[in-house]
Amino acid sequence: MIRINLLPYRAERRRARNRQFGIVAALTAALGVVVWFAGHTVLAGRIEHQEARNDYLKKQIAVLDKQIAEIKTLKTQIQALLARKEVVEKLQSNRTEVVHLFDQLVRIVPEGVHFTRLKQTGNNLSLTGYAQSSARVSTLMRNIEDSPWLGEPQLVEIKAEQVGKLRLNQFTLNFKLTPPSPGGGEGTAQTVSAQAKG
Repeated sequence: MIRINLLPYRAERRRARNRQFGIVAALTAALGVVVWFAGHTVLAGRIEHQEARNDYLKKQIAVLDKQIAEIKTLKTQIQALLARKEVVEKLQSNRTEVVHLFDQLVRIVPEGVHFTRLKQTGNNLSLTGYAQSSARVSTLMRNIEDSPWLGEPQLVEIKAEQVGKLRLNQFTLNFKLTPPSPGGGEGTAQTVSAQAKG
């Protein structure tokens, strides 16, 4: 019977397996390093790309904030210009009323009456003057009622006063400016001194 010694063959096989295992382990480790590096590179690229996008968005937001501030400034300027335009339009529409007011005052004043003070607040007028008699004040009030531009006369006060050598009646009268056509807004209070003798 022939005996074959297989120990050297088994030892050789074991060494071959160990070498294969070492090579596979080295290849696996190398592949793992490559995969890790590739993943890290991809993620780092994505993070860098996202940060670039965030920086771009921040810059654009800053530009938009600046534009919004400019728009607010423009809106404020537009409101101021509109307010000025409205004031100019009111003055433009009211300037003829002053002419009509003085024209009517000349027409309504009876003989023996003269004015010393006229105050206008919006469409309300306050008139102070002197009359030779209370009957002439009544005539003035009737003339105000008959005027197409004036109305609602109300006598506030009438009293006798000595002016120089004359005995006159000082009176205060309130009435309204009532234009025939709609218009005429509130204006600033203005005081006009006028002398009109009949």
